[in-house]
Amino acid sequence: MRFRITHRTLYSYAGAASESFMEARLTPANDARQQLLTRKLATTPGANVHAYTDYFGNSVETFSIVKRHQELVLESHSEVETLPFDPPAAALDISVSEARQLYRSERLKLFEFLMPSEAIPIGPEVNALANQLFKPGDMVGAALLRLNKWIKTNFRYVPGSTEIDTPVTTALKQRTGVCQDFAQVMIAVLRSAEIPARYVTGYIETETQRRASETKRATALIGASESHAWVEAYLPGGFWWPLDPTNDCVAGERHVKIAVGRDYHDSTPTRGVFKGTHTKKLSVAVVMQRI
Repeated sequence: MRFRITHRTLYSYAGAASESFMEARLTPANDARQQLLTRKLATTPGANVHAYTDYFGNSVETFSIVKRHQELVLESHSEVETLPFDPPAAALDISVSEARQLYRSERLKLFEFLMPSEAIPIGPEVNALANQLFKPGDMVGAALLRLNKWIKTNFRYVPGSTEIDTPVTTALKQRTGVCQDFAQVMIAVLRSAEIPARYVTGYIETETQRRASETKRATALIGASESHAWVEAYLPGGFWWPLDPTNDCVAGERHVKIAVGRDYHDSTPTRGVFKGTHTKKLSVAVVMQRI
């Protein structure tokens, strides 16, 4: 599938900011599942944009504005083609016990995705779930899908029920949240089960967007149109398998990946600092059109 994506972020200040510095992770990834065809970032006020690749392989753009400004607008325009991709059956049909042995041989490379992080601590409840859902003799592919379904079955998608910094323990206790919460709960369980997992930020073609593009029936996908989050679990053989616990599905051609990391903090779309005032309003609008 091919998509044209426009991502617009507006920072409106209570007064005039004298200087601002921004960091953006808004460039779709290039990998076996998707190809970036065109990309442009525009800022208002205008600025010189510098690009680099971060530790996790994400494309990052930075810029600074050193004159007084009342608001800051970022507009990211991309065209992306998503492709069908399935890992080899041998990577899924291996026991959890055997997979753990293989992971240990790559522990240095996978270390960050096996350990707790700032936003994803691992406690007794997480450990209990890992022991329940990942028995040593289970096939790793089936066990991953079982966890995906368990989250969809046991949690309710309720926008506004959590904050951006809501810890995994709170999401587990109240059993409500949004895609970020479900992804981080899933990652906590996987890491407790000694399965490497990383957080993914991206876009999803929601049902409203799909209807605007076609009339053919398709599975309705839940998620915020501004951004979506899912999980990539590492399979033996070097394959990252994308799983979307919010929708209990394997992330497919209607998912567009932007950035990955240990948790949300590593892949947040925009972050920055500014002098002289405070943010009065932040608004984000994303249009994802199938072409």
